[in-house]
Amino acid sequence: MTPESSTFLAWLFRMPLIRRWSLMYCVKPENVAEHSHQVAVVAHLLALIKNRKFGGQLIPEKAATIALYHECSETRLGDIVSPVKYSNPEITREFKQLEAAAEQQCLATLPAEFQADFAELLVQSQVPAEYATIVKAADVICAYLKAKDELAHHNHEFTHVIDKLAPKMEELRQQPEVTYFLDVFLAACGATLDTLAEPT
Repeated sequence: MTPESSTFLAWLFRMPLIRRWSLMYCVKPENVAEHSHQVAVVAHLLALIKNRKFGGQLIPEKAATIALYHECSETRLGDIVSPVKYSNPEITREFKQLEAAAEQQCLATLPAEFQADFAELLVQSQVPAEYATIVKAADVICAYLKAKDELAHHNHEFTHVIDKLAPKMEELRQQPEVTYFLDVFLAACGATLDTLAEPT
């Protein structure tokens, strides 16, 4: 019996076409696929740090996988910039409903036999809380690093992004794995290639 055709992968493979920061000038353009990969790397590290240093019991690979899919709704909606999405509570509520519907649409493109396996990866309301916390922290960290990088290239379009993210970054430091991550990894992210290549 021939299995039913699925459009799931075709939708996900359109992520490189979706531009982030779409209403803003970027020195270094970024797409949703690149962002999702970076969030996955950071989430994996955060989960591993939490386990090794602070008594966590997460599966780092699961954190990374959830992060890879955390923007799946944008394959339907595109990237909605924060100043629009959070401009007032009513608009925020409507966008959240649209995102939830888009996640369900994404899930529905899978063969029925796999949908239960993907539900807590694609549908953000079904992601276990301890993993949602890690992925959200990774998401904010990656946005902060992007903004810092743009400012380092004299793009003052991102000044207000840093101003908005700074309190969130400070709040994230209440998570010990985030503090460790920032203390160990953050500084080098702004280094030049020659600096990175210097013998230690």
